[in-house]
Amino acid sequence: MIAKAKWLNRIQWDENGLVPVIAQEVGSNDVLMFAWMNREALARTVDIGQAVYWSRSRKKLWHKGEESGHFQKVHEIRLDCDEDVVLLKVEQVGGLACHTGRHSCFFSKFEPKDGQPDWVEIDPVLKDPDHIYKKHDD
Repeated sequence: MIAKAKWLNRIQWDENGLVPVIAQEVGSNDVLMFAWMNREALARTVDIGQAVYWSRSRKKLWHKGEESGHFQKVHEIRLDCDEDVVLLKVEQVGGLACHTGRHSCFFSKFEPKDGQPDWVEIDPVLKDPDHIYKKHDD
């Protein structure tokens, strides 16, 4: 039972029952993305060996890659020293972690541009998002 899992009880869940999660690529150590998990998402991640997050906007579990096919195979799960942040070491299947079609969600870098500080997109779009995601008629 998820609620009684001792290893899950060690995590310092926030007031909404969530914990921040960083997905880091095995091998390159690139930080691919940041997301949230609840107890069920983390337990499911352990069960299936692929990243499952909690979507705060949709208020439901989100199996990374369920629409795009770009799954995250989990190689290792770590907990930080304060026990309030989870690190997933993942293999990014399909190469794209970001919904914008980039390898990483951290593609904007703060640096001077034309003499002014600004955010500069330093990583290219590898695949058009319109070709990644299914269109839904609402």
